[in-house]
Amino acid sequence: MHYRRADHKSIRFQRLISRDLVIYKMLLLLSCLIFAGNSALLAQSVAIPTEPAPSATSVTTTNQDSSTSGILAELPKRYRAFSLGMGLEDLKKALAADDLFTFRGDRDVSLLPLSEQTLVETTGLSFIKRAFFQLKGGKVFIMAFTLNTDKIDHYSVFTTLVQKYGEPKELNPREAVWLSDTVRLSLERPLTVKYIDLQVFNTIVEASAVKESKEAVLRKEFLNDF
Repeated sequence: MHYRRADHKSIRFQRLISRDLVIYKMLLLLSCLIFAGNSALLAQSVAIPTEPAPSATSVTTTNQDSSTSGILAELPKRYRAFSLGMGLEDLKKALAADDLFTFRGDRDVSLLPLSEQTLVETTGLSFIKRAFFQLKGGKVFIMAFTLNTDKIDHYSVFTTLVQKYGEPKELNPREAVWLSDTVRLSLERPLTVKYIDLQVFNTIVEASAVKESKEAVLRKEFLNDF
């Protein structure tokens, strides 16, 4: 009886050892799997290609592209088929051929005898309400287009001009003005776009100043006679 109890204890002890061994092996296998998984992730992270640093050539190209896109257009002397410096007959033909205007021929042409200038005034359609062309010596030196505020707004025209020609040189509640050596482009309120040939315009202003100076002298001499 004593031997049988010892045998039972021995068998139970062996079973416990076998169970602990199985558990140990499972834990060991699990540890190996976890380690293998971490190693694979590490290998993947190392194997991920990194984006190469931009070369000097690519940086230079990018800078050139950005500077090129920032170049502003020169102030225009032309709108559609109309341009500063064009003759009266060419102007009349261009107005007659343009669907944006209801040009009536010579009925829309006026002479300004005192200033030796010609004025062409006509109505427009769609986005343009009226158009004015002022000529000196038979050549256009002022073009003005009054736009239809029911179809287009001041802000849209202003932002378009800024995008094309940059910030205006002059800005006040009455108008925004862009200037070059030869052209004065302005956006006047409520909504008129005006092109002026500065060379012709400045000549007229100077001549007017000389005339006013002479008249001031004559007036003073006349008053001194009393």
